[in-house]
Order: sequence, then C-alpha cells, then structure tokens
Amino acid sequence: METGILIVSGLLLLIIGIAAGIIARAILVEKGFDKAQAQAKKIIDDAQKTAEQNKKETILETKQEVHSLRVDADKEIKERKQEVTKLEQKLFEREKILDNRSSNLDKRESNIDRKEESIEQRKEALSEQESKLDRLVNEQNERLQEIAGYSVEEAQKLIFKRVEDEMGREIAQFIKDEEEKAKSEADKTARELMANAMEKYAQDVTSERTVSVVNLPSDDMKGRIIGREGRNIRTIEALTGVDLIIDDTPEAVVLSGFDPIRREIAKRSLEALVSDGRIHPGRIEEIVEKMRLEVDRFIRDKGEEAVFEVGIGKVHPDLVKYLGRLHFRTSYGQNVLRHSVECAFLTGKLAVELGQDEILARRAALLHDIGKAVDHEIEGSHVDIGYNLAKRYNEPEEVLDAIHSHHGDNQATTIIAELVAASDALSAARPGARSESLDNYIKRLEHLEKISGDFEGVEQAYAIQAGREVRVLVKPDKIDDTMAHKLARDIKAQIEEQLSYPGTIKVTVVRETRAQDIAK
Repeated sequence: METGILIVSGLLLLIIGIAAGIIARAILVEKGFDKAQAQAKKIIDDAQKTAEQNKKETILETKQEVHSLRVDADKEIKERKQEVTKLEQKLFEREKILDNRSSNLDKRESNIDRKEESIEQRKEALSEQESKLDRLVNEQNERLQEIAGYSVEEAQKLIFKRVEDEMGREIAQFIKDEEEKAKSEADKTARELMANAMEKYAQDVTSERTVSVVNLPSDDMKGRIIGREGRNIRTIEALTGVDLIIDDTPEAVVLSGFDPIRREIAKRSLEALVSDGRIHPGRIEEIVEKMRLEVDRFIRDKGEEAVFEVGIGKVHPDLVKYLGRLHFRTSYGQNVLRHSVECAFLTGKLAVELGQDEILARRAALLHDIGKAVDHEIEGSHVDIGYNLAKRYNEPEEVLDAIHSHHGDNQATTIIAELVAASDALSAARPGARSESLDNYIKRLEHLEKISGDFEGVEQAYAIQAGREVRVLVKPDKIDDTMAHKLARDIKAQIEEQLSYPGTIKVTVVRETRAQDIAK
C-alpha cells in the first residue's frame, strides 16, 4: 500500500516538474504562449488522469496481494493444526502402549516373585536331600572300610598304584614298539652311511704313544750330558723347559715335560748333541735355538700337509700352525692331527650322502679339535678355546657350530655339526684308535656295573666287550618283559649322566624264567 502511494507521489512530482518546465518555456517564449498554455493544461489533465488510474491499479494489486497472503496463512495454519492433531493422536496411542507395558511388568513381577518362592522351597528340599545323601555316603564308606579293612587314604593309594602299574606297562610297551620301529629304519640308514664313508677312507688303526726317550751310544755319554758339576744338564733344562731323567736305564735318557713341543725340541737337541759329541753350554744354546726353528718349520709343514691332504682350500696361516702343533698332541694315545684328518674324510663322505657341502664339512671336521693345540697354555676347555680361535679368524658359522657342539656340551644347529660329532665318535671308538690306563679301564667297568646294579629288580650286571656293552640280569618275578624295556632306557639315561666314555655303550636287559623239577 505504501509502495503504491510512493509511486503515485513520484509520478505527480515528475508531472509537476514537466509542467513547470513547459510553463517556464512558455513564459520565455512569447510566441505560441496561448497554445503552449493550452497544451500544458491538457498535459496536466492527462497526467492527473494517468496518476489516478495508476493509483487505482496499485491499490487493486495491493489488495489482491494482501488477500493471497491471508489465504496462504490460513492454509498453513490449517496444516499446522492437522499436524498437531496427528501428534496428539500418536501421543495418545503411546500412552496406551505404556499403560499396557506397565500392566505386563506388574504381572511379570508377580510371576517372578512366585518363582523365587518356589526356588527357595526347592533349595531347602535339595539341601535336606544332600544332607541325607552325605549321611548315607559316610555310612556306606564306614561300612566299606570295616569290610575291606582299608582307610580312604590307603584305598586311594592302592588304586593309584594299580593305575600307575597298568599305565607304566602300556607306556613302556608303546615306547618299545615305537623305538623298535624307529631303530629299524634309523639303524639301516646309519649303517649304510657309515659303511659307505668307511669304505671310501682307510686309516691306520695303531695308536701312538708319547714316550720321549733318547738312545745313547754308551753309558759314558750320560756323564758328558750331565757335565762338570751338572752345568750341561742344567743348561739343557733351562733352555728347553724339560726335565732330563738320567737313571739306571742302560743307554737311554728319558725326557719329562708337560709341553709336547718343548719335549720334541729337547729330544732333537739332545740327539744332535750326542751325534756331534761337543756338549758344553755354548754349543747347547746354539743347538737348541737351531732345533727350535727346525721344529717350528716342521709344525708349519705338518699343518700345510694336513690342509692339502684334506683339500679344503685356503686356511689362515695361524690356524695352519695350530694344526701342525696337533701332530705332537695325543688323546688316549691317538694322534690328534691324524684323528682330525680322519674325521674330515669321514664327515665329507657323510655330507655327500646327505647332500651337504663336502668341502665345508671337511673344514669343520679338520678344525673341530683345534683348541687342543693350546689347551695347556690357555685356561678353559679345548671346545671353548677352539671356538674362540676359529671365531677370531672368521671361520664360517658351520665350522664354529661344529667346534662348539662336537662333545655335546652345546646344542648343534646345523647338519654338518651333527656329522662332525658322529665322525668324531666313530674315529675315537674304532678298535685300536685309543688306549687308556689299566686303572682307569677297571674303574670305568666297575662304575658301569654299579650304575646298572643299583636299579630295583636287578640281580646281576656284567660289563663285557671292553666296556662297550653291559648285560643286566633281572629277577623275573619283579620285572616283566614290558618293564625290562623301560629298565634298559633308565639304565641308559643313568650311564649318559654319570659316566664319561668314548664311543657308545650297549645296554642289554636279560629276563629268564626257569622251571625245574627232580625225578626220583
């Protein structure tokens, strides 16, 4: 409405302005004044009519717009009322549903209360029945104890003992069957591999003994070796570190020393002095130094000879020298260098059969006892010493593993290490490979028989085959056939734990039942 009025006012002002301009022009222009005045009046009348008409149209449009707005507002209000009515209806329905649920919950609560009461009653009844049952069980147990003459603890022990015996027999039988099956397959394969390896390499079976004795052309030479007031013998002992034992043994001098290399230097020096005939401190010092260089060259030659014989390629010069020193080292009378070479060939053949690296296997076996070259100079076992030496000179991991585990002190992690351990045992255990003193031999056999005889049910135990086998005679009324197998396993485990021995020991359990009668 206000917009229409403003439009009309604007038009009026515009018309008035135009009219004023025309009038002014008419005043200025004298000619045609009347005509201009008439035209101006006409224009003003037309403008007034147009303004009135526009005013009416504007008012009419405004009224129509107001009417349409009212219609829209009424429609919206009506729709809102309908929505409110629907919401009220929904709320009413929800109230009804909630009322129904409330009534249902009340019913459920009453049912639950009734069930709880019945459960309590049943609990009371069950507790009464349990108490009755406990009384009946106690009465029955008392009667059974009176009838059987055993208490509950004694009966339990008796039952457990029977179950243990039955399960022990079953377990022993199962172990026996499985072991026999595994042994039949493993022994066949192992025998074939060992036989093939031994056929492809042959070695002397005589054992070496380290006895340093220098033979003399005559007993008069003993006096010359001793020298005036013992100066010659003192010089020899001081330079070589070896004790000379000159006793009643005819035409012989015994050399006593812990270090085999020093003993070898002393032996060669004394032989050279006896051959030369000139024996005095100056000459002794010259000969000892010469023999020391000669033995050093001999050691290196022996090491290089072993490496070349085995064919393992390049080896660090220091390790070659340590290998050469093994020529003067023995274990139970067996030369350690020859033992290492033998192990190298056996391990190489076994490695070929199993598809392993033959050269690497030979290298590991040749160096497995390298620690024995200096075990009398460095504290620790030859296993640890050899492992540290090989590690210092960057030997492969398989070589380190073989050195570290060939005596079973550490768990082997490679197949080559296992092969080295097997070859080591085979080389040491073969007939004639090693020797031991009579006292140690007898003590080992006695200890073996004692270990076997201490088990329950054993009647007698005999060590035979030079301690390679022990025969165990058992009482047949205490040890049955199934338990005999278990006894053999127990004895084997005890021997492995308490006894140190080269090679293997076979345990044989003998069970025999004899029936005798006398005809009269």
